[in-house]
Amino acid sequence: MIDKRTLEQILTDQRIEIKERSREKLCGREEECLVDVTSTQAQVVIGVRRSGKSTLCYQALQRGKTNYAYVDFDDERLAKMQSEQLNDVLEVLYKIYGDFSYLFLDEIQNVDGWHLFVNRMLRMKMHVVITGSNAKLLSGELATHLSGRSKEIPLFPFSFKEYCMMKQVDTAIKTTKGEAFRRAAFDVYMQQGGFPELLVNKDHKSYVKNLVDNILTRDIEQRYKIQYKAAFKTFAQHLLNSAPAIVAVPDLAKTFNFKSEHTVRNYIDYLKQAYMLIGVQKFSKKSKVRQTGEKIYTVDVAMMNQRDNAFAGENLGHRLETVVLVHLMRKCRLEGFDVYYLNERSGECDFVVCKNNRVVQAIQVSYDISVDKTRKREIGGLLLAARQTNCNNLLLLTDHEYGEVEEAGHSIKIQPVYDWSLELGI
Repeated sequence: MIDKRTLEQILTDQRIEIKERSREKLCGREEECLVDVTSTQAQVVIGVRRSGKSTLCYQALQRGKTNYAYVDFDDERLAKMQSEQLNDVLEVLYKIYGDFSYLFLDEIQNVDGWHLFVNRMLRMKMHVVITGSNAKLLSGELATHLSGRSKEIPLFPFSFKEYCMMKQVDTAIKTTKGEAFRRAAFDVYMQQGGFPELLVNKDHKSYVKNLVDNILTRDIEQRYKIQYKAAFKTFAQHLLNSAPAIVAVPDLAKTFNFKSEHTVRNYIDYLKQAYMLIGVQKFSKKSKVRQTGEKIYTVDVAMMNQRDNAFAGENLGHRLETVVLVHLMRKCRLEGFDVYYLNERSGECDFVVCKNNRVVQAIQVSYDISVDKTRKREIGGLLLAARQTNCNNLLLLTDHEYGEVEEAGHSIKIQPVYDWSLELGI
């Protein structure tokens, strides 16, 4: 148990820390508008660690001119906090902040039984804003205990547009110089990734290594009581190295000598719940088919190579594809689309975007289509998607090439990823 005097010291320190945000250069995020500080629902911002969740909530609360109290449960001094002490936390907050009607709870999933406290706060008409880095612990408890009294807001690391804002790169000016600066910025973004602190942290490899280790140890091994920790970490690093890749569960079980394929599925699920991996289902109108052959991506390209024993860094095609997927997920979460991949014996298409069970766009990604064989393969994948889905909105994304081609009665737009991502406006 943590005594109230110690709690007061910790929470006072945290109050000073959150106030320091006003002195920092902060980036406006598109998701900020989704945080409704007037709502009676708990506003739950979820996503991978260090993606800017706390800052997003801080900006939303500041914008709304709210009187809020703040607790960061990711503080090591609160590591042994029990749910029965949350009322002590509330009492100390009133002592420090005075009266308040908003409660900002950072990484609340670290406290077992947190949902009961949040439910009570909502019954007391308190406005509650929550962040968390574990999908199951948050979504599962929210669905079970808050029953419709919560709103989830997913957040990813910086988009290219947000990266340009922080780097003061003009994304609108239509000049040769402006175009060159955007292309140069995208080259760095595709290697560095979008974690906000990488913009100010020079030792990228050490930062990402520590972040990955932290997620694997704290968010997965400790929470799910992984017995064979070394084997799990080797497995996780393998998936980060291999992504993007279609998951072959039997092969992975054999490669890592796991006794059960169930173990492989659990481990992948844990990595997805901690937002290290994103899963994309195979496109099919049959639900059973969609449940097999999932394709996995890292949540940010930084995790592809900024680690020990990582060999994925120079595969520019995979990096570009990952940037596109994460950007699609960002857009889809905001606007209610679904993303699949198409894989048939006769070919494949990287992404099929759906809205209300209707395919609205097919997207192929290729870093360089200057070689005729590559160009034909990528266009062939789009034509396959058009035949399979009856979709005529076909897009071929590249590193730098623009154009439009007519093939088999279909018009295919060719566009660089950096331009496309800015065009989407997120």
